[in-house]
Amino acid sequence: MDAPAKIAVVGTGYVGLTTGACFAHLGHQVVCVDIDIDKVQRLSVGDVPIFEAGLAELVEEGLNAGRLAFVANTGVGVRDADFVYLCVPTPPSADREDNADREDNADREDNADSSAGLVDLRALESAAREVGLHVRAGAVVVNKSTVPVGSARLVAKAMGRSDVTVVSNPEFLREGSAVSDFLFPDRVVIGATDRGAAQRVAKLHQRSAAPIIITDPATAETSKYAANAFLATKLSFVNTIAAVCEAVGANVADVLSVLGHDKRIGSECLTPGPGWGGSCFPKDTQALVRMAADAGYDYSLLRGVLAANDEQFNRVVNKVAAVVDLAGATIAMLGLAFKAGTDDTRNSPALAIAERLLAAGARVQAYDPAVTRVEGANIALARDAYAACEGAEVLLVVTEWDEFKTLDVAQLAGVMSALNVVDARNIMDAEALLRHGFDYQCIGRG
Repeated sequence: MDAPAKIAVVGTGYVGLTTGACFAHLGHQVVCVDIDIDKVQRLSVGDVPIFEAGLAELVEEGLNAGRLAFVANTGVGVRDADFVYLCVPTPPSADREDNADREDNADREDNADSSAGLVDLRALESAAREVGLHVRAGAVVVNKSTVPVGSARLVAKAMGRSDVTVVSNPEFLREGSAVSDFLFPDRVVIGATDRGAAQRVAKLHQRSAAPIIITDPATAETSKYAANAFLATKLSFVNTIAAVCEAVGANVADVLSVLGHDKRIGSECLTPGPGWGGSCFPKDTQALVRMAADAGYDYSLLRGVLAANDEQFNRVVNKVAAVVDLAGATIAMLGLAFKAGTDDTRNSPALAIAERLLAAGARVQAYDPAVTRVEGANIALARDAYAACEGAEVLLVVTEWDEFKTLDVAQLAGVMSALNVVDARNIMDAEALLRHGFDYQCIGRG
């Protein structure tokens, strides 16, 4: 391995903290920068606010080895860095002027009817301007945030530094397995107009056996959106096949097993569920639809994917409504995070479904082993799964936590007011539930 690099990571959210901790684990000298002083103080003593397997251990390791530090001052963090990674939030935006190519789009008509798919790049621009004031000549600034095509140019313009190269290096981290995904990636994508800068970034990943794809910035930026949109398409397809299976009396598990054995399709992401969500899939799929529209292409396929996902939320609600009058009913919801292994509730199917149940007059009492509070929703949080089921007329499983697979069915029967289960993850023991008198519904079985 070459001499350790000096790396600055701007932003200590999910992507930034994982990036910083993993680079420190690989032996590099890392300084993470965040404007939240309280967060910096907590991270500096190893208090990690993110629920992510293995991350707290890597932060502690980096701190103890003296390879990882946290500061609130951008100048201090980046002034000696060989590489500066921008890992700031790029949330959806309601303002069309936040689009990365706003100069290019100034004279173009708005091809979409809403603000869906727009990306707020103010934090990225602000970080780039601040980095430009302090970064040393010859450094490489790496855009790690998920950003629209043209954002590498936007960062370069905001920095105003001709002696600094901007490279696009999109992240492909899955919540719940981010550390493993960083250290053992499927591929590393680097987009740059300067081949030498791209090679320098590639060397940081030389311990990985993954293929390294060096391309131009626009291609690298598009690749992240394309990957997430494809996975969203696959998930929506699976859920629509599940609906067909229910209609014709087929078993979706066997149907998907047949598909999964086809090497052209593969078995990954072939599990039906309540719909997909999270911080990336909805935002990135909508953004790709918007980028295509801005370029004059109507991406009707992806619009259908989004519509199918919204329909899936409604299908789950309809399953509950089929066994109980929602007005005044008490529903026990197991799971609030958008998937197991994380406490992230952003765009969670559970919350989308809960909102529909609440709007219909139901009471929702929920439990999730990783979620301790929910903002803006009138959901009663319970201490455990059995407490959530007390007095409930329907048990609704929405997140695939392992502990929900092994619940004591007799205990559930003893606390619920009616024996109805809607298993939107197909993880519960159907035979045990039926033996105890439950009415059991799942996804994709007639």
